[in-house]
Amino acid sequence: MAIKVGDKLPDGTLTEMIETETAGCTIGPNAFQVSDLAKGKRVVIFAVPGAFTPTCSAKHVPGYTANYDKFKAKKVDEIWCLAVNDAFVMGAWAKDQKSAGKVRMLADGSAAYTKALGLELDLVGRGMGVRSQRYAMLVEDRVVKALNVEAPGKFEVSDAESMLKLL
Repeated sequence: MAIKVGDKLPDGTLTEMIETETAGCTIGPNAFQVSDLAKGKRVVIFAVPGAFTPTCSAKHVPGYTANYDKFKAKKVDEIWCLAVNDAFVMGAWAKDQKSAGKVRMLADGSAAYTKALGLELDLVGRGMGVRSQRYAMLVEDRVVKALNVEAPGKFEVSDAESMLKLL
C-alpha cells in the first residue's frame, strides 16, 4: 500500500555522498536514518526514476534548484531528491546539477525505502530494474502533508512549481 497524506514516513536508511568532512559525517557515502533527518523539519521530498535520466536532469532537479529561495521563503527547511541509485552516482549527479547547498541528493540504492513507501516502479522490462515512481511530497515532522504522484511517463504534478502552490 502506498503512503498517503496523514501517514508518518516509514523508518529507513538513505545514503548521501559527503564531499567535506564535518562533525558526524565523513568524506564519502554516509548513511542517515530518515526519521532523524525529518524530525522537527518541514521537508519537500521529490523522487525520480533515476539520476542522469532526461526529464530528471533537464527539468526535475533544475526546477527545485532554481526555486530554492522560494521554498525557503515558504519555511521549507530542506529539499531532498530521492532516487534508486547508489550514493556515488547521486554525488556525481549533484555535481553535474550544481545542487549543493540547495537539494540533498539522497540514494536508495536497493529501493528498500522506496518499497517501504509503496512507490516503486518496475522497469525490469526496460533494463532499469526496480526504480521509484516520480512524485513529490511535503513532510512536516515526519508526517506527509501533501503528496503528488505522477502518472506513468508524466511530469505534471511533481515539479517545483506545483509543490510551491501547495505551500
